[in-house]
Amino acid sequence: MPELTADSHTFSPQDRIITLLQQLYSPEQAIAYQQQIIAMLGAVKLKHMRADHYFSERNITLITYGDTLQHPGEAPLQTLHHFLKARLKDVITTVHILPFYPYSSDDGFSVIDYYAVNPALGTWDDIQHLSSDFRLMFDAVINHMSAKSEWFKAFLADNNDYTGLFRTENPETDLSSVTRPRTSPLLTAFKKVDGSTVHVWTTFSADQVDLDYSRPETLLRILKVLLFYVEQGASVIRLDAIAYMWKEAGTSSIHLPQTHAIIQLMRAALDVVAPEVILITETNVPHPENISYFGTNAYPEAQLVYNFTLPPLLFYTLTVGDAYKLSNWINTLSTKRERTTFFNFTASHDGIGVRPVEGILNATELQQLIDKVESSGGLVSYKANSDGSRSPYELNITYVDAIIDHNEPVAEQVARFLVSQAIMLTLAGVPAIYIHSLIGSHNDLDGVQKTGHARAINRRKVAVTEVSNELDDATSFRAQVFSGYTHMINVRMQCSAFHPSGKQLARTLADGQVLILERNSPDHSEHVLCLFNISPETATVETPFVSSTDLLTQEHCEKSITLSPYETRWLKPVS
Repeated sequence: MPELTADSHTFSPQDRIITLLQQLYSPEQAIAYQQQIIAMLGAVKLKHMRADHYFSERNITLITYGDTLQHPGEAPLQTLHHFLKARLKDVITTVHILPFYPYSSDDGFSVIDYYAVNPALGTWDDIQHLSSDFRLMFDAVINHMSAKSEWFKAFLADNNDYTGLFRTENPETDLSSVTRPRTSPLLTAFKKVDGSTVHVWTTFSADQVDLDYSRPETLLRILKVLLFYVEQGASVIRLDAIAYMWKEAGTSSIHLPQTHAIIQLMRAALDVVAPEVILITETNVPHPENISYFGTNAYPEAQLVYNFTLPPLLFYTLTVGDAYKLSNWINTLSTKRERTTFFNFTASHDGIGVRPVEGILNATELQQLIDKVESSGGLVSYKANSDGSRSPYELNITYVDAIIDHNEPVAEQVARFLVSQAIMLTLAGVPAIYIHSLIGSHNDLDGVQKTGHARAINRRKVAVTEVSNELDDATSFRAQVFSGYTHMINVRMQCSAFHPSGKQLARTLADGQVLILERNSPDHSEHVLCLFNISPETATVETPFVSSTDLLTQEHCEKSITLSPYETRWLKPVS
């Protein structure tokens, strides 16, 4: 194994590539494919990359589908760009456009062609125009591909270039130990062109056929895809459902060492040609498993990991009006290596995953969330267990409707939702905001009925004129959420205490009714005390400051502060 360099305590990217190939494949294959990878890296043609630092208190990510906002006669990607420039140019720095490639199902996550933009959304020119104003996060949906793709058709036709590209299995094989994220069958039968039947791994659905990384040709083909995304302007690459990438009968086929080795190899390849490009792993699993994808200093993986525990735990906190569990969990958060941080979010295109709160919430507490979701018009999705039972894995509801109480006055609904988002914005890490949270969207029950899919409840397509008209009406729910949210973002951007790598310490007061979060800038030049009242009752807090300024209101504050229901205060001491 290569020696550690004295100055950095890491291997060079080239050393990592050959070592990882040797871990994954035979010695002969490792040498041959290392040469091909190095040649491939040498051919990459980069466009201009943003010079400003990604890890900054100023960096905010927006998550959206390319066609969430629509306007007649206009490509949705252009509509999105116009809206972002008009409403969010100085608020959002990075845009995660959910899979914008041609697809056959799962709202984009069953990709037909990795190299094309879905013509219903726009063109590569539209993507590049967006990248001139914002960093872009691209999805790499590389655990699986569409069964309608040309790659899979060529595989079924026994085209030599596609032999072994997809993972097959004898249906008699015992696969009972494989972790199942869905209730659908793990294997799906397909007819080949010669009339024979082949059984392909389909971890997520029968239309999503899993790639086979046990063959180095598959890895090389996917590396080319990632490098193409870099060439097209991706500043961040999201590795979707990556925990399931390596399959092996007799194992759980999740988080296997080979999966980590492949991500480490992807990181090494990017470090050769574009070290400023960020990798983020999407692994909706319990926290200790999730953070394993940071890797180590010697073998780094992702710089960002989704903070999957936050959405359900924050939901629980606002549901019961007690921040004790949230506070304790915040104080356990740490990353495993330098220049890494959490991707903090409360909502995304998916539902609220509940596996990440295993060991934090008991069955009774989880049932409280299920009851709240169902009483608010939401749905619950289940996964299959190895013993034949099923258990909830996702709550399908907009985060707005999960958090608010429809029996409260609108002003309190807005305040209740915004305090949840204020907590997310102040945590150490990079904040990510789903567009439907930012614009205050409610459940799309019509979408669920039309599609038959529970996740459609949080994936509404809406006319941009409708949204704009409501945002221009200061009395509307959308406008109150949007204005309050964007104000908090603007304040956050101006305060180095909210740096992703800054220190944080949480505690509670008033029987858990008030969450207190201390934030310090990495150089300790700025200190902020964040107060959150998570209940419908007023609360009085004695702060350690003789005098302070509330950054959100610019009000002068004394030592004793009374918090209104669901009120947020960001206090900076007056020196």
